[in-house]
Amino acid sequence: MRAVIPAAGIGKRLRPLTLTKPKVLLPVAGKPILGHILDRVIESGIREVTLIVGYYGDLVRDYVRKNYDLSFEFAEQEVRRGLGHAVGMGLKDSDEPVLILLGDTVVDMNFGKFRECRDNIIGVMEVDDPQRFGIVEVDGLRVRSLVEKPENPPSNLAIAGVYLLQSQRELQSAIRHIVDKDITTKGEYQLTDALSVMLSRNRRMQIERIKACYDCGTRETLLETNRHLLSLRKPELYDSAENRIIPPVFIHPEAQLKNCIVGPHVSIGSDTILEQSVIANSIVGEHSRLRRSVLEGSIIGDHCHVTGKTKTIDLGDYSSAEIG
Repeated sequence: MRAVIPAAGIGKRLRPLTLTKPKVLLPVAGKPILGHILDRVIESGIREVTLIVGYYGDLVRDYVRKNYDLSFEFAEQEVRRGLGHAVGMGLKDSDEPVLILLGDTVVDMNFGKFRECRDNIIGVMEVDDPQRFGIVEVDGLRVRSLVEKPENPPSNLAIAGVYLLQSQRELQSAIRHIVDKDITTKGEYQLTDALSVMLSRNRRMQIERIKACYDCGTRETLLETNRHLLSLRKPELYDSAENRIIPPVFIHPEAQLKNCIVGPHVSIGSDTILEQSVIANSIVGEHSRLRRSVLEGSIIGDHCHVTGKTKTIDLGDYSSAEIG
């Protein structure tokens, strides 16, 4: 089985953090978003991955080649025309199955169970605000219909960013259909619309309920995902007489702390130095320096300098802030 992961997005809602790197490489709980996804791919025994790249695609290629021993192929999406268009670029003219995983969503499950599956599967989970998602209407486990971000949702079962299709050729044909007929939702070729075409062709699909799905599309959900993933980590002992560490946290072994209170729910990257600072519920990138700072609910990029007390601040890479 091959996994296809769209990773070409710009991440406008995460600016300024995404001005110098793609969304999929933003750090969360100690590694890039894409790293958490690939870890789960490896756990499932899948060895072949196609990445759809575009925005800062070279950084994505460099990261995965350096850190993962997988068979990678890359497809360049020069013009981003929607998820359906992106996925179509990664498909082969083959009746072999394909596992599709979104590049900004970490799904808490082992995909190995799909390797022997013979059904088309859509992962779903219940949500409180179904208007924001692709929604599935079901009859038992069988999918009856799909609709993208409906005004009047037929259910509260949202597509959870994982799809198993048994024939790449059939999905490829459905995507080609919506492109040829210019069938769009909010100006984009959606994967949901292509799957609806497959349903209209009497291709059966069923749902798989996902217990947890962590979205990283906004600063709020990125911090929420950081909290969740840190809580799943095996507790680590950070022994320091001059610092107070409140778990769960991730502190890179090459980070330095001097007279600090860190945690809970904090991730700190390599070669970052914190001095006389208090930080909670935040993400700090690599090669940054914080002095006499108080941060909560903040996201600090790489190569940043922050001095002085504040509460919440977001800084993209190579930024400085001196507060009061």
